[in-house]
Amino acid sequence: MNKEGLTSEDTWNVSHSSSLYGLNRWGEKYFSINSLGNIVVKPKGENGETLDLFELVKELEGRNLKLPLLIRFDDILEDRIKSINTAFEQAIKKYKYEGIYQGVYPVKCNQQQQVVETLMKYGRPWNLGLEAGSKAELLIALSLISDPKALLICNGYKDKRYIETSILARQLGQQPILVIEQADEVERIIKASKELGAAPLIGIRGKLSTQSNGKWGESIGDKSKFGLSIPEILQTVESLKQANLLHELRLLHFHVGSQINDIAIFKDALQEAGQIYIELNKLGAPMGYLDVGGGLGIDYDGSQTSTAASTNYSLQNYANDVVATIQECCLGRDVSPPNLISESGRAITSHFSVLIFNILSESKVPSNVPSKPDSQECLIIKNLRETLNSINDFSDSSKVKITQLQEAWTDALKFKEDSLAAFRLGYMSILERSTAEQLTWACAKSLIREVEKINGQIIPKELQGLNYYLARTYYANLSIFRSAPDTWAINQLFPIMPIHRLREKPTNLGDFADLTCDSDGKLSSFINNGQVKPLLELHELKADESYLIGMFLGGAYQEVMGNSHNLFGSTNTAHIRLSNERSYKVNHVIRADSKADLLEAMEHNPKLVLERLRIASELAIQERRLSINDAQRLMEHIEISLRESTYLQE
Repeated sequence: MNKEGLTSEDTWNVSHSSSLYGLNRWGEKYFSINSLGNIVVKPKGENGETLDLFELVKELEGRNLKLPLLIRFDDILEDRIKSINTAFEQAIKKYKYEGIYQGVYPVKCNQQQQVVETLMKYGRPWNLGLEAGSKAELLIALSLISDPKALLICNGYKDKRYIETSILARQLGQQPILVIEQADEVERIIKASKELGAAPLIGIRGKLSTQSNGKWGESIGDKSKFGLSIPEILQTVESLKQANLLHELRLLHFHVGSQINDIAIFKDALQEAGQIYIELNKLGAPMGYLDVGGGLGIDYDGSQTSTAASTNYSLQNYANDVVATIQECCLGRDVSPPNLISESGRAITSHFSVLIFNILSESKVPSNVPSKPDSQECLIIKNLRETLNSINDFSDSSKVKITQLQEAWTDALKFKEDSLAAFRLGYMSILERSTAEQLTWACAKSLIREVEKINGQIIPKELQGLNYYLARTYYANLSIFRSAPDTWAINQLFPIMPIHRLREKPTNLGDFADLTCDSDGKLSSFINNGQVKPLLELHELKADESYLIGMFLGGAYQEVMGNSHNLFGSTNTAHIRLSNERSYKVNHVIRADSKADLLEAMEHNPKLVLERLRIASELAIQERRLSINDAQRLMEHIEISLRESTYLQE
């Protein structure tokens, strides 16, 4: 049963909504609720100006940016970069660390042009660099890095062209570091260096023995996809020495997995990596950089625990542990502490975008009590009516035993099963079956009312789940596979809640079904302060008002990993930047994919599709199956539809 709200609808206020949806826990300094009951965004953090998200959506719709709509707050992106760098600066100062911190953004996290360009612009004061994991990402990075102090970490599989491009880019004045992740890359790097008469900066990715956990636990350890084992590292050092390239070995890299929820995993990995770094230095490599990779997690549910959707550490805890652990390793071995690098893409981009979608309709089980017919009802329906009456009679009793309620619900379910069996055998009409189902759900509705009155008794599991029998499905104008693929692929949890009407107490429980013709196209797992709940508290739909839902903290990976299931394409996107007090400007707009765009992506020719339909309509006119006016209307609909978004329009 839902015990979040402990208050009546008359006394419900925004603080109750903030607690119910966990906004006061996961919203950090960027999201809260105003007195109107709308979510407000504080793009510059706690002391900055606010934007009413509901009003912003309405204004963007006025600019013909229809829902679903992805809103990116560039100021949040800038604040995230500043927060990470500030955390490391404070840690370096606290521990009197002799090296510096220099972050790189992993392009794979969100490769969209406007996102990467914005990052490079706002990251320049901290010499923010980029990490590339493929040849295509390398091209993006080479074209966008203009700061000579910014680093370019070259990860992923590397063929001859990748290696040669990195070597030549160094001669342009950039600082690409080729990270050796597979043993067979060593000889290719040596060969390319000889042919070009120039060498790259070189790094080694170590395959640590430290064990990780969570969804990405296998990305570290002996069976990890990338990295060199200790024997392979020693062989690489020897090969580089023989090729007179050991002096270019400057970096040790490791990665403990994405979204690490337990800080202890970082500490173990840092201690191991610190010792490898020291040994490489002793073997004659000049070194200078330690790349701690990604893994810096996001507290999606705000519980501050080591569960999959949270973290048991803060950003400052993370920075302190990185600096202090490496400091301790190096000082005890008389080795200069390295400059520290991290690839914290999730921590940089998660907060800055919000996906807004509207609800098209809903479905619910009928729980109203059907009236008695004039004719005699069958025994099963009579039994259900008597069960319902007995439950309603409990309201007149001074004290109801939980066993009485449990027995009543067991009876109702048994009679419902009897009705299904009778219907299958042809002894009950479809009208009678409908009546039996309505009476069953009416029993559930009445039992919920009675269970909520009970205090001091343990509520059995079957009664705790009564609300779920009456849950509703809200049909959402979006594609899960396009806009939130991780919710389907790896059961990732994101904060999801209405962006308005938060002064009202939500009276329904429900989940969301998307537009695709796939049974997996649902959102049915929601954050619950360290737990997971299958249903979300939602409001009754109003006939004259849109109901708008926001999915938060989804700025990392969702856009770049989404697919075009059922040919649903990208949503409209708006980049928002605060301009002055209580004002903003739309920095950039990216229009949603049209149906023609998606057809072309699947190698269909939209013009040919249109022509085929024109020929079919002409034939229908000749055969008097279609009037000329209707044929013209059909062709106009198709032409307009090809230009429009793949999502539904109100």
